[in-house]
Amino acid sequence: MKTRICIYLFLFVCTNSFAQAKDYDYQRELIGVTDQWHKLDLPNDLFAKLSTDLSDIRILGISANKDTLEAPYLIQASKETIKTKHVDFKLLNSTHNKNGYYYSFKVPTADAINQIQLDFKQDNFDWAVSLQGSQNQKDWYTIIEDYRILSISNQHTDYKHTQVNFPAANFPYFRLHVASNEKPELQKANLLRKEVVNGKLRNYQIKKQEINQNKKRKTSEIDIDLEAPVLISSLTIKIDESFDYYRPISIRYVTDSVKTEKGWKYNYRTITSGTLSSLEKNVFKFKSIKAQHLKVIISNQDNQALKISGVEVSGYIWQLLARFKEPASYFLTYGNKHSRKPNYDIARFSNKIPKEIAGITLGKEQVIKKKAKTPKEGLFMNKTWLWGIIGLMILLLAWFTLKMMKKTEES
Repeated sequence: MKTRICIYLFLFVCTNSFAQAKDYDYQRELIGVTDQWHKLDLPNDLFAKLSTDLSDIRILGISANKDTLEAPYLIQASKETIKTKHVDFKLLNSTHNKNGYYYSFKVPTADAINQIQLDFKQDNFDWAVSLQGSQNQKDWYTIIEDYRILSISNQHTDYKHTQVNFPAANFPYFRLHVASNEKPELQKANLLRKEVVNGKLRNYQIKKQEINQNKKRKTSEIDIDLEAPVLISSLTIKIDESFDYYRPISIRYVTDSVKTEKGWKYNYRTITSGTLSSLEKNVFKFKSIKAQHLKVIISNQDNQALKISGVEVSGYIWQLLARFKEPASYFLTYGNKHSRKPNYDIARFSNKIPKEIAGITLGKEQVIKKKAKTPKEGLFMNKTWLWGIIGLMILLLAWFTLKMMKKTEES
């Protein structure tokens, strides 16, 4: 009995393993699998056939004994990493003269800083600041000057640019100068050391781009069509203007479309909103989203439309790290809307993945052939069943007839 159960379980597992690949639409051979660990940068053309959360990827292999194997994997985005360290300080004094207002800070540690975040009570201001450093409070060295900080708060805009960025500087004393006739009411200041390790981004080719001016809404609208659906995480807008500007902006993507008598109607969802400003680089970062058609809306209010010289759309490079336990012919299998995200042990022990891993490549895409499902015939469409039922009805009628005749003769 135990032997039979084991055989049935083995057959069940094998059947499900072999049927697993048939649940997916595509596969590509993994070329160069020689070690236990390998890495693969997912190509752009793969995203169009994957779910948004990349849950429908499986690595399946066929061993020399025709056994089906599944290799565990982990997918990582090459995102930027930011380490922020708050540096302790003491506000020594705040003074002013005809040139403006001065704030002196003492840093008791030997930590270098490269950013000061300022918080003022005023909501609307436009000031230029300078920063100096000193070893003895006698000799001062300029770190940055004429750096613009700005705050605009009204019914149309709520924008602040009050962090001062500069090359890392190591001084025990810092002096911040605010060139203003009005007394700045400084509520808080933070001295920081920020270390940014840039992520790896991939620029996507724009197939079509149109810029339209909506005079009724006072907006500039940029319609962007990419070559194919991809995972995007950043959009850069290049403005060719010499004057200062601050414009509310929203970035949207098409979720679906409906064809009507008047043409195609598109439904949009907002990815992110912000402010297009002459003080910043106008790089808008957001959580990775799968999209092909984008719309950027710039609110001009009563201002002249800006000259847009270019738009760049980019996304993180997504890298797959896989562990191969046994020799086999392995395939990257994908394309299943009903697939759930796999639950592998290596996701909990990612710190033990080797740092130096050899790369592998992908072969050509193959469509996984599926056996056409034979439609089940209805009970009365099957001739054998139909004749069987007719015969049974005849026998029943004959039996009732004979029974009635027998009762009649007895009476």
